[in-house]
Amino acid sequence: MAELEVAEETTNNTKIRKDEGEMKPWEQHSAVISIPRYDYKAPTSMLNRSFSGFLVTCPIKREKSATKEVMSILDKYVRSINTCGFEGEEGPQNVDPKRRKVVVSETKEECTKHTENKILDGTTGAVEVSEGSCLSSTKSDANIESSDPLSLVKLTKSGLLLLTFSCGHCPDVVDIVSKIMQSLESGSLKAPLWCHRILPVQTTCVLHEKELCTQVSKLVADFMNNEGKELARPIKFAVGYNRRGAEETELKGANGNSNPVAILDRSKCFEVVAAAVKSIVSDSVVDLKCPELTVLIELLPISQLPKGSSPIVAVSVLPQKLIMTKPRLCIKALVPDTKSKK
Repeated sequence: MAELEVAEETTNNTKIRKDEGEMKPWEQHSAVISIPRYDYKAPTSMLNRSFSGFLVTCPIKREKSATKEVMSILDKYVRSINTCGFEGEEGPQNVDPKRRKVVVSETKEECTKHTENKILDGTTGAVEVSEGSCLSSTKSDANIESSDPLSLVKLTKSGLLLLTFSCGHCPDVVDIVSKIMQSLESGSLKAPLWCHRILPVQTTCVLHEKELCTQVSKLVADFMNNEGKELARPIKFAVGYNRRGAEETELKGANGNSNPVAILDRSKCFEVVAAAVKSIVSDSVVDLKCPELTVLIELLPISQLPKGSSPIVAVSVLPQKLIMTKPRLCIKALVPDTKSKK
């Protein structure tokens, strides 16, 4: 009798779980496209080391939709770094996101059916061991699945998304964005609705003259060792400095939430970056109309930076194919703006 009662209770619990498994539309959407959680350790970590990733622009109040969209885009081009060294095997990171959720749910159902059969057979002790092993394997699968190389950093500015790679992942973000652009131009990738631009962030640093000069010099040297070898001399370069979110940073100091932070002046930033470029490429000249090498400095309005700390900037050295100079110097849009052309 006791065994039959346990079996009935288990069956009822299974039915409840199945009813609870019927997800709402927005829950089903989030189950297909996994959105990374905010990395609340990022503000402190960025003060101590550099990060690479992507800075995405989108319409205001459409950040969540843009996050889902950019994750689905990047999944096609960043998937190769998720193999974790398992060559020739189909690890959890290689499985399509739509299949990952199904695998975990099927494992749970198999464990439940296995448990019911064991109870009806009267082998209670075997049930406990088997159920524990099933749960542990399910948890380990879920932990592997949730390990995403990209983290979402919370910003104070609307219409911006910052995705950074975790420690140990150092992909060529410029190459990834280049492939995305090529796919959009060829039509093999559907044009996004919410993501306007994706800036490849090669490195981050605190906004100090010395640190900025060091990072720019390193990236320019890497650029010249690769793509710069084929360029004619003198090398034409341009510098862009975007201070999006500077107002929010200054207002926080005025409201007493943190100490006012002095943000590097635009002209001073141009001077520091130009000196760093010329220290690597002596025969280089400034050309704002058709630069072959562009250094973009983006102020990152990171939320909850430690009190009195310096601002963080994203630094990128980009080739001519990713840059547009009109109406301003910036990275090319994912979808051409037909209104501006007209």
